[in-house]
Order: sequence, then C-alpha cells, then structure tokens
Amino acid sequence: MKRRDFLKNLGISSAGIALASPMAFAEKIDNASKNTGTSPYPLTYDKQMLYIGNDIAVTDTTNGKVRGYILRDIYHFLGIPYGADTSGKNRFMPPIKPEPWNNVFPAIWYPNCAPQMMKSDIHSGYYGRFRGFRDHENYDDISENCLGINVWTPGYNDGEKRPVLLWIHGGGWSFGNAIEHDDHNGENLARLGNIVFCSINHRLGPLGYTNLATVGGDKYAESGNVGALDLVLALEWIRDNIANFGGDPNNVTLAGHSGGANKICALTAMPSAKGLFHKAILMSGAIRYLRPKDITQKAGEYIMREAGLLPGEVDKLQQMSWQQYYDIATRAAKKLCNDEQLEDKGLEANPLKIFEPHPDGTTILQNPYYPEACPLAKDIPMIICTSTGEDSEAYRDPTEAALTIEGVRDVLKNKYKSRRLSKAWSDNADNIVDAYTKAFPDKKPFEIMAMIGWHRQRSIAVCDAKYKQGGAPVYNAWFNWTAPLHDGFQTAFHPGYPCFWFYNTDLMYTFTGGGPRPRALSLKTAMSLIQFMRTGDPNGGGLPKWPKYTTEKGEVMVLADNSKVELDPDREARKTLPEYIDN
Repeated sequence: MKRRDFLKNLGISSAGIALASPMAFAEKIDNASKNTGTSPYPLTYDKQMLYIGNDIAVTDTTNGKVRGYILRDIYHFLGIPYGADTSGKNRFMPPIKPEPWNNVFPAIWYPNCAPQMMKSDIHSGYYGRFRGFRDHENYDDISENCLGINVWTPGYNDGEKRPVLLWIHGGGWSFGNAIEHDDHNGENLARLGNIVFCSINHRLGPLGYTNLATVGGDKYAESGNVGALDLVLALEWIRDNIANFGGDPNNVTLAGHSGGANKICALTAMPSAKGLFHKAILMSGAIRYLRPKDITQKAGEYIMREAGLLPGEVDKLQQMSWQQYYDIATRAAKKLCNDEQLEDKGLEANPLKIFEPHPDGTTILQNPYYPEACPLAKDIPMIICTSTGEDSEAYRDPTEAALTIEGVRDVLKNKYKSRRLSKAWSDNADNIVDAYTKAFPDKKPFEIMAMIGWHRQRSIAVCDAKYKQGGAPVYNAWFNWTAPLHDGFQTAFHPGYPCFWFYNTDLMYTFTGGGPRPRALSLKTAMSLIQFMRTGDPNGGGLPKWPKYTTEKGEVMVLADNSKVELDPDREARKTLPEYIDN
C-alpha cells in the first residue's frame, strides 16, 4: 500500500509528506550539489507523527503476518524473526527458518542482541565516561533467540521495486547489534531515497564460530561458520519477503562498518550467498584473510578439555547455559593462544579472534581477497571507505592530544611491543613518521598518529585485488571531516562516519555536533550511496565526479566540507608500513 493511499484511508492529509517521486529525487540531488540539506527531523511536526494499531502496517511473510507502525511517514517493521531460536539443539548448527505463526507478529521492537561478553565497566571511570557520552550505545535483551531483521520502508504491498540496503553491524565478529548506535536507524535514508533499509542481528563469537568439526564429526561440520550462515539466511529472507515491504529482491546492497565490512568480505567468498546481493559498501573493515582452519579446529579440542568432556560428549556443550559455555570457550582460547605461540606464527594472539570464520572450501571457498579475490566477488560493484583518524583517542586522552612529532616516534617504537609486528614497527618508526609528515605537512602530531595504521593499508589491498579481477568497479573513499568538539581533538574517527552515509548526522550529534554543516556533507554522501544502490555507480549524488579506482592511479574521493578526488595521497607513506596480515 502506498503512503498517500493509506493516509487518505485514515483521513490524514498527505500534504507536506515528501513522497519520493522521480522529480523529488532529482530535487534532492540538486539540493545536495548546492549544500542545501534540510534537517530530516523538523523541529515541529504539524501532523500526528505515530500511527500504530491492529490494522495498521500489516503484511505477509513466508512465516506469517506481521504488523509494524508508521512514524513520520515511514513504515517500521522491527524484530521480525528470520531464523529460529539458536539455543539448545540448534546451538552450533546452521540456522533454520522459524516455525510459522498463526497470530499477527508484533514487529514493533528490535530483536534480541546476540550473546556476547560485555564489560560491566565499559562506560565507568574517567575515559569510559567520554566514550559513553560520544557513542551512547544501544543494547537490549541478550538471548540466543536473536535472529531478527528490522525493515524501514516508505511503502508496502504497493508493487514498487525499491532498492534494498542490508546493514550488517560492526563489533568485530564478537560484539555489536543492529542498532548499536543511533545512526544505524534506517528511517532517514528510506525517506531520502525511497529505498528499503534493513538491519539484522546474528550469532557472534564462540556461539557463531566454534569449530567442532574435528571433535564432533559430520553433525558439527559447519559449526565454525554458522554465524556467517546466519547472514545468508537473512539474505534468503529478503529474497523471499522483501517484495511485500516494497523492495526489489534483485537489487540488494550490503553495507557494513568495521566487523560488518569483515562479514561482507566473507560473504563474497560464500557460494550460498551468490545472487542474494548485488552491490556492497565496506567501511573501515575490508579484509583479505579469515582465520586459518587448523587454528579453529584446535579450538574445539581445547574447549572439550576445558569443559572436562570425553570424545562423543560434544552434545553436552549444547545443554549448558550460554554464559557457562562462553566462560569455558574463553578460557580455552586463552590457553590455545599461549600454547601455540600464535604471535610467532604471524597471527594475533587475541582469544576473541579464535572465534572467527575460516575457509573450509565449502561454506567459505577461500580467503576472500588473498592471494587473489574470490571469483564470486567479480561482478559485485563496491565502495571501500576508511577515515583519516580511525583509532585516535585524543578526544579523551590529554597525553595523546599533546603529542609532539618526537612523541609520535616514541609511541610507534613502543606501542606494538606486545603485538606480532612489533619489531618491524619499532625498527622503522622514524621512516614512517617522516613519510607521513612529508605527505601531510598540515596535520598536527596527534592527527599524524591517527593516520598511521592498517585500516587504509588493508582497504587499498582489497581495492587492488578487486581491480585486478577486471570485473565490476570499485570506488575508494577516505573520510576526512572533523567536528569542532572536544577542543578540536575529535578526529575523523573509526565509527564516526556511517551516520553521513545514512543521513543521520543530526541523530549522532555527539559524533558531528549536528546542524547544517555536517548535514550538507551527509546529504551528498547519502545521495551518492542511493545512486550507487540504484545503478552501481555513486556519481550524480552531489559529490564531485568520482572516478573508478585503479591500482595505477589510486583514485580516492576525500570526503570533507569541500570533497575532492585525489590520487593516492599517502602512497609513498604507506610503503613505509610493515605488511599487515588480517588474521
């Protein structure tokens, strides 16, 4: 049903509601080019904003009817089950569809968060209070019954074929949820571009990626990759249902930040995902490698010993609480990291990274982009983006904010002592700092410190692998916009820019400050994303002409108040960095 018809039936005037007609869309592009973005949330709303009731926003899915609600002219369907409860006998198993329901499912609240070990003091203490203010993270009930999807759409059952975006949350492979930050809300982008925005929760960490194949046999053959298989099931749900929500199942774009981008890379190497998505945008998380199979297999053996179980008793791991299992799995992973001396093997000795997917040749064919890109990725157009201040803590750390260039040298010589690349970083610290200060003479020392790292290094490696395929294009972006917050020490930091792509800078005011300045850039980036969703090409959204990436030139769109294309401005500086191995 179209919004205008629905509101007319309710006796509500649709005047003032921005219907996404072709002319309206063209006007938005024109506004983007003129920096005239207006707030997606008016300060006053002259009509009733929310409509909810038994006969409002009701539609069918393959498992039964659902009903959502209308807020500010966008239909919200939240927490729809796309998979069954993953506890008990379903733990460590590939996901299955939920049982059909007879009543109308109330899709009016978000799905449960996947089990994960959250620190109880993450927002306490001096530094924690700064993070709590900036990120204001959203977490709800935690349960193994977590396979749920959220849908924001301008219309449903109306015969339209709107482009579909599926947001896959970050947090590595171990943390996070679909609405962790307010900028993961899909309402504004759905309204701006007349698109359907979806997001999901899925299994994480030890419950998503414990490889029990060696100790459990054929029954547990896919146990080490079931979290990735959750993503495939969600895409199958979109294929089978999204037309009822006004979306086009043949035009699905994946978007992910950090760990979400990691997961998209894995999907590009999964035969079961082929044909279920058609474009992708990777934000600060493009990776070449997954975990080595032999390490994930040993994790299962260590877990069995830590649990005190004998061969043939793997099923008992399904019978304990998830908290008990997490405790056992974490202890086992720590012992594995120590016993196997992973750092000496070029692997990161982080217990959390034991529980990540691995190429098994079946579920996941290969490392996604090493030694070369998986053939399954060839026809997928991509945008690959990072930011200039990824891991900066200067906004809350006076020591980092006060760094001199000599201080940056000292940090590099000591920062990586406990990491696998420590000697290479320490030995080459002076060359690294000299190269980055030469490439970016206007950057302050704390900004130089933030630019030196592996996020852009590995994103360029994936761009190169994608370009080498000679298939669908890849576009590169580098986010360099900073907010005048925290005395000027808040950089273009790691989670700080998805809100620009999703037209949510006013929602994430603790990232952006809110108001017209960030909104102007957000309108251009969001409209460019919408163009990319529609055509596979981001041009025409209000940014300057954006060329395809080539290894020879390294074309990159530098996103700022005055965005511009540059030719690999940090190429010589990156050559001084030690090679980064993703696993």
